[in-house]
Amino acid sequence: MGDCREGASAGEQIERGCVLPTVRTLLNALGFLAAGILLLVVTSWAFAPAEPIDTGASRIAADPGLVYNPVTAGEQLPDGFRQLLPRDGIRPIYEPSFTDASGVDWPADTQVIGVSAEGEAKAYPVSVLDRHEMVNDFIAGDPILVTW
Repeated sequence: MGDCREGASAGEQIERGCVLPTVRTLLNALGFLAAGILLLVVTSWAFAPAEPIDTGASRIAADPGLVYNPVTAGEQLPDGFRQLLPRDGIRPIYEPSFTDASGVDWPADTQVIGVSAEGEAKAYPVSVLDRHEMVNDFIAGDPILVTW
């Protein structure tokens, strides 16, 4: 690189190769600034207070007429697509029943999905989830979906 002293004209600095380091420095500074702004945005989004979910007092089942169906809406299915079960062919459990742990005679190696919150705990046997795949439930007053 040539003599990169201050006061030289822009043309002289370009001829001597002095401008490239300045451009790199500027790009690095802009990169750090962009990264800082991105970090600030992500951090403020992550720590922003969440809006509470209004669960309502009753459990509401979806009206099948209001559920979007891509086939009846005229959408084309991908080539080779074969629907084995009709839509909603595997019925979820909407109101599961539970018993106290001492009243269960499951084998010791029974696999379950366990959920606990605010002192309330529930176990969902995988053998039941194999047939239903989804359980809509509430724990500690909050709605949950247990899926397998």
